[in-house]
Amino acid sequence: MTTDTHIIEKDLCTIFSPEWLRNSARETGLVKRERKIDPVIMFWVLVMRFGVRLQRTLANLKRGYEKTSETKLSDSSWYERFTPKLTEFFKVSVSHAIEHIAQEQNHILNEKLSQFKDVLIQNSSIVRLHESLSKKWPATRTRKVAAGVKVSLLVSTVADGPKRVALCAENKSELKTLHIGPWVKDRILLIDLGFYKHQIFARIKDNGGYFVSRLKKNADPMIVDINRVWPGRSIDVQGKYINEVLPELKRQMLDVNVEISFKRRKYRGKQRNDTEIFRLVAILNEETGKYYTYLTNIPSDVLEPEDIAKLYGARWGIELVFKELKSRYAMDVVNTTNSNIVEAYIWIAILTLLVSRRIYSIVLSLNPEKMKVRYTQLRWSTIFAENASDQLKLILRYCGIEIFT
Repeated sequence: MTTDTHIIEKDLCTIFSPEWLRNSARETGLVKRERKIDPVIMFWVLVMRFGVRLQRTLANLKRGYEKTSETKLSDSSWYERFTPKLTEFFKVSVSHAIEHIAQEQNHILNEKLSQFKDVLIQNSSIVRLHESLSKKWPATRTRKVAAGVKVSLLVSTVADGPKRVALCAENKSELKTLHIGPWVKDRILLIDLGFYKHQIFARIKDNGGYFVSRLKKNADPMIVDINRVWPGRSIDVQGKYINEVLPELKRQMLDVNVEISFKRRKYRGKQRNDTEIFRLVAILNEETGKYYTYLTNIPSDVLEPEDIAKLYGARWGIELVFKELKSRYAMDVVNTTNSNIVEAYIWIAILTLLVSRRIYSIVLSLNPEKMKVRYTQLRWSTIFAENASDQLKLILRYCGIEIFT
């Protein structure tokens, strides 16, 4: 998989240097003395073997570690490592990788989006678990006892990967997984309907950020201004509600400002009503004859109505991330009733995704035309998985750990 002498191994071992891995293992309490378990080997074996579905059980992973490290472990030496300390070690490793990648700009936004720092997409996916874990991770709206972990991702377009990751119970509201603050300044959030709330949109605007969301079906804001006038005869829409206008609309698109009413967050036990002016864009789908409506605060002189629709379509990218995690990197392979192992497995899957995309970005930078034409992210993930064992040997060899098998 290497395209130049040690360029991939050097990069990965810069992010996850042996020193950093061993220090983090000690700081999280994963290891106290490296007598039997080397955290460097353990890290890479789990990421490059379990994460690509080469080994799916603890017993197989143990044998993989023994073969790689040429050591013999007792069952207790291996199984006792799968504790909250191991979960914390991998969680810290994910945060470390995200911080490192965030310092670099893998993708450049197009000219129309150049004034923004990033385009971010928030979404969640559920990993089904054994019913015995229902107390820790209760499922949502089920007639029988069930359990599920909600994996929430905030994906960055610029970094081409996760920017924030959180695990919580399936029954936790989507809205509670998105915390708006100063970090949204000069960034665009593409909001799924599961996160639709006018209060959130106002907070994004208050913090200097931008958003694009589909308009909820039961929302019926009043039009207060028109951003674009089309030639010819057209109905007067100002002062009317959007659900009154759309059935009578004959034009290809609508670009107006609307007034939204909502309640602010409670402060000292009191909650006040408020209003905001947002931009509403409606685009006609010629096949269905229906309008797709979007709510945003991106000015009309920055993005055309068609650009708003295309931008929202980029949300498909996060669906591909979850598909990659589940179909390629074993995020849903959690055939265990041990909650510590469940969490560790999920963090390992996310690490494998980060490592795969990191290698992809390196190969892409060296062969831009060939890679763009031949390999989508999902197609690349298959190539990555097929070569993971060879890459594991090269990484460990670069770390000074020779494998003779």
